[in-house]
Amino acid sequence: MYQRLLLASIHDVGPMFASETEALFDRLSGLVKAPRIAMLVVPDHWGRAPLSAAPGFAQRLRHWADMGVEMFVHGWYHKDMASHQGLAQFKARHMTAGEGEFLGLDAAQAAQRMAAGKALIEDITGRAAAGFIAPAWLYGPGARAALRASDLPLAEDHFRVWQAQSGRVVARGPVITWATRSPMRQASSLAFAALARHALRPLPVVRVAVHPGDAHSPAVLNSIDSTFKALLPGRRVARYHDLISGPAAQLSPHIAPMAQK
Repeated sequence: MYQRLLLASIHDVGPMFASETEALFDRLSGLVKAPRIAMLVVPDHWGRAPLSAAPGFAQRLRHWADMGVEMFVHGWYHKDMASHQGLAQFKARHMTAGEGEFLGLDAAQAAQRMAAGKALIEDITGRAAAGFIAPAWLYGPGARAALRASDLPLAEDHFRVWQAQSGRVVARGPVITWATRSPMRQASSLAFAALARHALRPLPVVRVAVHPGDAHSPAVLNSIDSTFKALLPGRRVARYHDLISGPAAQLSPHIAPMAQK
């Protein structure tokens, strides 16, 4: 019998949210008793906070990477500057507040930003990037094509983690996360977390993701604590790379490649 896994991640990591990242890292590493956390790094958040102009924060990234934190490329700007139609327009309007950067990019644009982000993060940390995760977990056809042609190991969305080139899904299940941009969204995310931390226990892999805004909400922080305390018994805190390397890679050997969209 394989031990069930828990994956924890901090989104929107960059100099724009330096203090929030520090606070969330301290909180999560205390909850899991280890720095087995993934950070999703934004190279230039909304074009206002370039990593290249923040050597102090870059040094912190390298320190965290040396501790064992996995570093994912998380877009480039994190801002959606494309125009959309149909389903993509619905997603851009209702699933995020202008943050779905990779929803409307063509394959060439997506590939260029992925490669540039990977090169920057690897230069800062001295370690290979763990993979690519699109802002707001939203991928358009161009982003998916660019992923298949990339040399990035892993990607994820709201419902699964997959190997970027082959499309082989290595974990399934909704990610537990919180929203703080409106009272209604916060209330619904708190309700979902309260349900999910019990309902998702049978899954082989459960993912928990936090965002900078969570650091300013006592109710969300309490929910984060309760979620980890509920999920940790009988579950090993793991790295994303464990899904494709070592014993944990055998958790779901039967899962077929995800459908290409």
